[in-house]
Amino acid sequence: QAQLVESGGGSVQAGGSLRLSCAASGFTSNIYSIGWFRQAPGKEREGIATVFIGTGLTYYAASVTGRFTISHDNAQNTVSLQMNSLKPEDTAMYYCAAKSLFDGGNWNDPATYTYWGQGTQVTVSS
Repeated sequence: QAQLVESGGGSVQAGGSLRLSCAASGFTSNIYSIGWFRQAPGKEREGIATVFIGTGLTYYAASVTGRFTISHDNAQNTVSLQMNSLKPEDTAMYYCAAKSLFDGGNWNDPATYTYWGQGTQVTVSS
């Protein structure tokens, strides 16, 4: 079992920045990719970025491309999400999630991820 713990959420004004971190522990050797998802009240959980651990390949949702950057630190076993030029519509609970090679599926499909963190709240005011 792998465990994921997010940190770094908070409140910021529009145009500001936040950096989220996801620390992985436990049985992490089978983790193939780690993604960031967000869910606003009344909305579906949305995949916003992912990084494939072995290759470093990244994917982003169109809504965050050019503003958010996902990165992986092998030594620290953490995945970070740098969020710049934040907008009020970025307000949501943010989750990191991990999947193994055998989970398959699209990178932005939350149903294909096995491990989830508890979430961290991001609030952007106008």
